[in-house]
Order: sequence, then structure tokens, then C-alpha cells
Amino acid sequence: MDYYDLLEVDRTASPEEIKKAYRRLARDLHPDKNPDNPEAEAKFKQVAAAYETLSDPQRKAHYDRFGEAGQAGFDMGDLGGLSDLLGSMFGGGNIGDIFGARHSSGPPPGENLEVQLTLDFEEAIFGTQREIEVQTMVSCDECKTTGATKGTMPEVCTNCRGTGQTRQVRQSFMGQMVTTMPCGDCSGLGERIENPCQGCRGRGRVGDTLSFTVKIQPGIASGQILHLAGKGAVGERGGTPGNLYIHIVVRPHERLRRDGDDLLDELSVPMTIAALGKQIQYETLDGEERLDIKPGTQSGHVIRIRNKGVPKRRGRGDLLVTIKVDVPRNLTREQAHLLERLAEMRGEDLDSPDASIFRRLRSRS
Repeated sequence: MDYYDLLEVDRTASPEEIKKAYRRLARDLHPDKNPDNPEAEAKFKQVAAAYETLSDPQRKAHYDRFGEAGQAGFDMGDLGGLSDLLGSMFGGGNIGDIFGARHSSGPPPGENLEVQLTLDFEEAIFGTQREIEVQTMVSCDECKTTGATKGTMPEVCTNCRGTGQTRQVRQSFMGQMVTTMPCGDCSGLGERIENPCQGCRGRGRVGDTLSFTVKIQPGIASGQILHLAGKGAVGERGGTPGNLYIHIVVRPHERLRRDGDDLLDELSVPMTIAALGKQIQYETLDGEERLDIKPGTQSGHVIRIRNKGVPKRRGRGDLLVTIKVDVPRNLTREQAHLLERLAEMRGEDLDSPDASIFRRLRSRS
């Protein structure tokens, strides 16, 4: 059976995708969930062996090149005399350690959790504190994470003798080959529970909803991820907790847009103010500012308000306001006449093909 097919992933799958696939399958095929299903137990062992190989970069590369048959020459948990020889050549120790083939026993770590946190535009700019709720797994109070009924304790697994792993011996041209894999009876924990805790069904953890206060630093942006170490799910039977990842989403502002550390806005001003100039009140995120529209301001002109943008390590960015001159529509006859008079005073020929704007405006009134 192909290891990638066993884990239901593509050959281009990332280490994180392989880990997620293994955890999902291990939960579904776990002997505790399938006590009377030998096929599920057998597949559980196959999935564990597949993950053991594909999660190790060296063994994965070897498998990609030679396939499952090549693992006999790579998974060297114990090779008898050859192991001793190679071990001495590499400074002593078990050859399985050298090739990373040893299995660790003990409770598995808890799952990492991911949540989404949506912030208002102002909250992202200036920072805030928010309460979030997370559906997670916490330690069982009844058994104190042991998984065993109060007054009892887990017992050493007789199948693996507490090592959390089993070995399969086979012969090859190199001599005696030993393959190790997680113990199917205790799922690699090295312990079995005869009297499971009723509160957690022997897992040492239960589901719960927890609240966390999250401090949002000024200037955070959509797409950023906050990492809270140890705030994920607690592992079974006292396993270390996973991590919590918070994906940030920022609601758009009704006027402002963000460009790095700067804020951008467009401001429409009447043609008369653009021509004559004026100081107007303009609303920033910090409050009102007096904006100086100079006489003769053209559409597309940018006014820079310094230090009113996004906070950064030193200081803040700027607020850039692009002026859009609002040309009047639906002029009355009197208004069109006044503009024609202005054009005449400025020496502008309205009868030429490229200067007939006021004629057209008047004809629509």
C-alpha cells in the first residue's frame, strides 16, 4: 500500500498537511473508537507507519526514491551485529537513533487551534484588547488527566511493556531486520487503562469553551496571525497543550484606505472653493483638522497631513488626501450665464469646438 494513499494526501503535500491527515485518520481509526474492529486496528498501524516515514525528511526522501520495499534497508531500529558495528562507527548508541527511527512513548501533544478575529478599522490602527472564546479541550478534573477512574491508575501496557512501541522481526540479505511502530494496544502511550474515567472516557481531557484576553498592537493589518503558545487544546492523558493561532480580519473604513503606514482618502470640493481657496474642517481618525485648500487647486492634488497615519515602530505614517474638484451639474440659466460671463472676462472662447462645455450645460437645464 502506498504511504501517500494511506494518508490520503498528494505526493507534494507539505509536512503540515501530512500531520493533519495523520491526526484525522488516527482519531477515526483509534482502537478506543473501534474496539471490535480488527480491520480498523490494522489500518491504524499502517497509517502510523506511513506517518512515521513521511514525517521524517530523510526517510521520506528514501521512500520517494525506493518505495516501501526500500524502507527495509532504512528503518533500522535494531540490526544485531550490524547495528553494533555501525553504532561504533558513529560514536556508539543505537543505530535507530542515528537514522531517527526510534519511537517516543508518552501522551501525545494537543491539537493546535485556529480562530478568526474581526476588528474595526480604528481598533487595528490604534490597538485594543479583545475577548475571544475558543472551543477547546481542557484537563479532566475528575481524573486529573490520568484517564483512570478516581482511586485507580493506568497500568503498564503488557503488549509493549511500557515502551509504547512494538517490533516486527524479519530476515533480509543484511541479516535480521527489526521494524518498530507505535503499540496498537496503548496507541504508543506505554500505558493501558482498565477502569476509564467516566467523565472523559479515559482520555484525560474534556471539551470546554475558554475565554482569552488578546492584546492587539497598534497598526495590525488583515492577514496577520497572532501566535499564542500553549493556548491550544490539552493533549490526552496530560499531553502538552498545542498553540492557538488568531487570524486577523480588519473591516474596511467608510472613507479611508491603508497603504503600508499611510492612510489614503479622496475629498471632493466644489469648483468655486478649488478656484478661490478656503480653509475647511476635515475629519481624521484623531479628530478634526483644518485643511488648507489653496486658490487654484487642481483635481488630483494631494495634501499630506503628517503623523496622522498608521502607528509604526517610530512615530506614525501620514494621511494623504487627494482632492477631486466637483464640477457642477444641472446648472440653471442664471448660473450658466454667470459662468459664460466669467469665461468672457477670462478671454475664453466658448464658441470653439473644444470650449463648448457651458453651452451643453445650459442646454440640459
